[in-house]
Amino acid sequence: MAATTIFERMSRLAQELGAINLGQGFPDLPEPPELLDAAARALRERSNQYPPMRGLPELRGAIAAYYAREQGLDLSAEEVVVTSGATEALAASFLAFVQPGDEVILVQPLYDAYLPLVRRAGGVARLVELTPPHWTLSVEAVAAAITERTRVIVLNSPNNPTGTVIDAATLSALGELCDRHDLILMCDEVWEAMLLDGSRHVPPLALENLRQRTVKIGSAGKIFSLTGWKIGWACATQPLAAAIAAQHQFLTFTTATPLQWAVAEGLALPPEWHAAHRARYAMGKARLSAVLEAAGYRLLPSMGTWFVTVDLAASGLSVDDAMLAERLIREAGVASIPFSAFYADREETGYLRLCFAKGDSTLDEAAERLADFRTQNVL
Repeated sequence: MAATTIFERMSRLAQELGAINLGQGFPDLPEPPELLDAAARALRERSNQYPPMRGLPELRGAIAAYYAREQGLDLSAEEVVVTSGATEALAASFLAFVQPGDEVILVQPLYDAYLPLVRRAGGVARLVELTPPHWTLSVEAVAAAITERTRVIVLNSPNNPTGTVIDAATLSALGELCDRHDLILMCDEVWEAMLLDGSRHVPPLALENLRQRTVKIGSAGKIFSLTGWKIGWACATQPLAAAIAAQHQFLTFTTATPLQWAVAEGLALPPEWHAAHRARYAMGKARLSAVLEAAGYRLLPSMGTWFVTVDLAASGLSVDDAMLAERLIREAGVASIPFSAFYADREETGYLRLCFAKGDSTLDEAAERLADFRTQNVL
């Protein structure tokens, strides 16, 4: 039986102990009324029965239009498969392209679902690591991991937990590897709308040498901060999309119809709306970062997501990351996630992840508790 994830464990502990939960990545900010109103209208005025297996045509078209506007992508609705969350899109993609014995290159730190999903498809993972403190990806290391059994390379950009992105030059070099070895590049881009420093997201699908080989995974839950809606999608050239859909139909088959209508409306909101929505998180990041830095915690630079990274060594904290996370939730009343949870083969990394997608009062109280813990403990 699979062990309970650290995210679930920390959230449960936070509830039991009355701790502030900066561990699991869910916001407690006011939810977008435009999306809630759209969902309510859809419940009353539109169908609540099965939608088409691949997703409502209106939503698939809205996804393609959103990416054309935001990222300059030329996608058709036939290249989009709507899924019950991004994790289901990942599962359908692994089942579509990985056969028993095939190898999949995973980049650490990694989302905790990747490795179990590869194994469930019968695949074998080969691990490559990002290099801190800038979390760069070595194309040479990826090339060295490729064998005659390799079928898929999996990326996560913007990356959770580091908040960094893979640049266009690296993506292009990976495209050359994929072309040379006939590989599929699967890119988990659920944080694409949460780049908080003004950067523009560069999706692999935008590169000519990856257009026919890339599966792009997206998430309405992350775009609109509605993580419980579980509306995701996979975008790929039509033959790849058809293979993903063939697996999707036997996983969840379809996704809640009214929520699909609501997401279609949300994606059509003007760029100014999306910028204002994103700005709330930039302010939360700045607020938490300033107080943590003042308390002696050293943070690594990041471009996006809802998380900051504490560099334990630079902060003068000579302690195991998982041990510190355990102490913080029990002694300081703040839940965090150790980076070691994002590695398949590491028990300690020296980094800690904190979520800033919270209201001002929550962030202020958490920061005060963390500062007091730092003052009262020599580690």
